[in-house]
Amino acid sequence: MTRHRRSEETVRRLLDTALEVYPADFTLRAVTTRSGVSMGSVYHHFGSLEGLAAALYSRCMDELLDTLIAAVGPAADARDGVRRAVTAYLGFTAAHAAEARFIHAAPYALDLGPYAERIAAAKASRLARLNAWIGAHMEDGSVARLPAAQVEMLLIGPVAEVSRRWLAGAPEIDLAEAARILPDRIWSSLAG
Repeated sequence: MTRHRRSEETVRRLLDTALEVYPADFTLRAVTTRSGVSMGSVYHHFGSLEGLAAALYSRCMDELLDTLIAAVGPAADARDGVRRAVTAYLGFTAAHAAEARFIHAAPYALDLGPYAERIAAAKASRLARLNAWIGAHMEDGSVARLPAAQVEMLLIGPVAEVSRRWLAGAPEIDLAEAARILPDRIWSSLAG
């Protein structure tokens, strides 16, 4: 195995293990003990436990954004795309609860502030693709012309909140019910 390949395997093992131990025991000792990787390797690849957390956040976010991009790509129109995005986000939460939990909780529980620029840069191209998709529908008048941040709040905000509550174990939250109810409500807030 080449040195580069070993390095990639070490990074993958550290990220996988960090996700496994989060949030119960997200410590350097837990990650290194469980992964069998030395603390020196953590520092070499990530600089710190927070650097590892930032890389894991980026990986999880990439997976979610790729899911959303794949969902809206074949949409027949803007309304169908919104429906697909909402159900894809909720489906991702159900199928990848550990990743969704990390996305929703880690930025508040861990100090990722020093890595904000790196995280933003990592997701920029995927967000640009999603913004281009919604922007095309703004151009044709099917989606209201709103700033990107407001579109994100209207489209992702309700779905993210449902996901957060479901991940926290709120008994009144049912993802299947949310997938049935939310798309049309969210569409009505975005329609042009």
